[in-house]
Amino acid sequence: SIGQEDHGKGANIDGYETVDLRELVPGLLFSIEPGIYLPQFGVRTEIDVYYGANGPEVFAPMQKELVLLDV
Repeated sequence: SIGQEDHGKGANIDGYETVDLRELVPGLLFSIEPGIYLPQFGVRTEIDVYYGANGPEVFAPMQKELVLLDV
């Protein structure tokens, strides 16, 4: 995960979304990080994607099991 330095530090500011119309060009590496947070628990996943000359490539296989953390 990228961490708080790149995701925001203020209350509720990390969920701020904007429309990004930049074109994807070969050589980009980015992550898609869908998540849901409820009062009792939260779930998040991270999908790392490399966009090369032949199109997008996902770096890891799809996660099919939950990893539970005691916090």
